[in-house]
Amino acid sequence: MSAKPISPLRQRLINDMTARRFSEASRKDYVRHVRTFAAFLGRSPDTATSDDLRRFQLHMTQQQVSPWSINAAIAALRFFFTVTLERPDLVRPLRIVTEPRKAPVVLSQEEVARLLEAAPGLKYKAALSVAYGAGLRVSEVANLKVSDIHSERMMLRVEQGKGQRDRDVMLSPQLLQLLREWWKAARPQVWLFPGQNPINPVTARQLNRAVHAAKDLAGIAKRVSPHTLRHSFATHHCLKRAPTSG
Repeated sequence: MSAKPISPLRQRLINDMTARRFSEASRKDYVRHVRTFAAFLGRSPDTATSDDLRRFQLHMTQQQVSPWSINAAIAALRFFFTVTLERPDLVRPLRIVTEPRKAPVVLSQEEVARLLEAAPGLKYKAALSVAYGAGLRVSEVANLKVSDIHSERMMLRVEQGKGQRDRDVMLSPQLLQLLREWWKAARPQVWLFPGQNPINPVTARQLNRAVHAAKDLAGIAKRVSPHTLRHSFATHHCLKRAPTSG
């Protein structure tokens, strides 16, 4: 650990972020971006002008910094100048960069069926079927509990999903039957899909490895991840709901 003292300006920035309950990771990122700007400037960042900030964004673009990293730096600098220095006028030249979005990989329904059949074992077949059949994120699948299955309402309870929100998702009869087969075979106690140590749930990494193994065994050439099943669910669900002509 470095014994170098923290400057009053950096401490003020850290205090402002702490007061707003920023995560530790976010605080470190903001400090790092402000430090990078100060290194570019060659002097204390509280002496910067709006033209300095404009030049810094141009510099990042010329250095082929990714749009995501540029936008993260802009967020940090906007906070620093607006909140810590109380100089929001200085950051007006900064502009969020639009990041080109690639169309997600989507499997056909036939490819999904092949992938699920090729899953390495009943546990992974059931877990990946939940990702597809209920449109869940890999972290949501991993953290499902046995008690989250509500067969009388044909629902799955997803606790603390994206945005730290709970929600219910539809549970199809076919998926419920598969989950019952898995439960009868393994009798999981707490986690619906236990990890190697049953007191912990299966990890996202284990699910990702299972998808890659199934993809190879099924002879699917597309780049596939657990999130591909969620995208495929959304696409197929929309196609089912689309009105037909005639």
